[in-house]
Amino acid sequence: MKKRRTFDIDLPEEEQTFPAGKDQPPSPAPRRSPMAAAISENAEALRDRRALEDRIRAENDALAAEHVRMKRLGLIVDMVALEAIDSWKLVRDRAKGDDLELAELVASIRDIGLSNPIRVEAREDGRFELVQGFRRLAAYRALLAETGDAERWGRIPAGILPRGEDLEGLYRRMVDENLVRKDISFAEMAMLALNYARDPQTAESDADRAVAELFKSAGYQKRSYIRQFIRVMDRLGDDLRFAPHIPRALGLKLAAAIEERPELVAQISAVLRDWENRSVADELEVLRKAAGGEVEAEGQGAPPLGAGVAKARPPARAKTTFQVASPLGAAKCTAANGRLEIKLDRDFSALDRRKLEAALIRLLGDIV
Repeated sequence: MKKRRTFDIDLPEEEQTFPAGKDQPPSPAPRRSPMAAAISENAEALRDRRALEDRIRAENDALAAEHVRMKRLGLIVDMVALEAIDSWKLVRDRAKGDDLELAELVASIRDIGLSNPIRVEAREDGRFELVQGFRRLAAYRALLAETGDAERWGRIPAGILPRGEDLEGLYRRMVDENLVRKDISFAEMAMLALNYARDPQTAESDADRAVAELFKSAGYQKRSYIRQFIRVMDRLGDDLRFAPHIPRALGLKLAAAIEERPELVAQISAVLRDWENRSVADELEVLRKAAGGEVEAEGQGAPPLGAGVAKARPPARAKTTFQVASPLGAAKCTAANGRLEIKLDRDFSALDRRKLEAALIRLLGDIV
């Protein structure tokens, strides 16, 4: 008897059947090697990673573009040290005299904080030039001097403008912000136009035309009022201590009176020049009398308005503006009757007084 081998197994033959409509069995799914599967999975992961990186890069580009846009608008706000802020580049719009409402602003900031940041322009030397917010900066400096709390009041929230904006644009920024202030006076707006025209770095030297350039956002009537106040401030600005308190009607009436009777300028100056303890009411009363044609200035010992003054038109106050290069940078100079003003990006109060006096003596000696 022949022995069966272990693996010789007889299996019954079965008839193979296929699904309806199929002539042959479906091909079996190809089997991938482990290496091929790993490569495929890795490629898919790389595609997903690239897609994610592309989305992140697009978001970062959008954020960067938005940052640049907001920076150009001065909407990037940071805490800036008071000692790093200068205010010499732009001639401020505030007329001479005490700011009687600064105490209210100081009290408000002390109680509830600063609701509207100032705006500054970044400089190449790392410092900042004030563009908007002169009174807010003054209030912070007053609080720092009052409390000595440098941690709280030594830095101020500031919108930082990028470098490179032209001077005319910076003036417009300052003007447009101040136009919405309720307390901005026509005298201050007139002084801004005058100082803008006198600035040797600006293109316009005529104050009337400067009004059209600076106050584009104001209506025609308002610009007309500003031009009338220019007549007053150009002739009396150096003698007025409380010009921001001149009402519109009084300023317009005074401008007309000065145009009709130019000798009033010398008369008003004579009354006010040595009157150190005068009040707002005192000064306004002198202006009302001059505008109304009255000829007395009561109780001051000064010449009465209209007395002993020649009727001829007095010579206009000549003003010369120029810029001088120096080792410390460009110095802006204004020369007028009885006044020589030098503006330079330098804290002269930090200089030794004797050294400063010696320099002024040499300057005055050279002038004589």
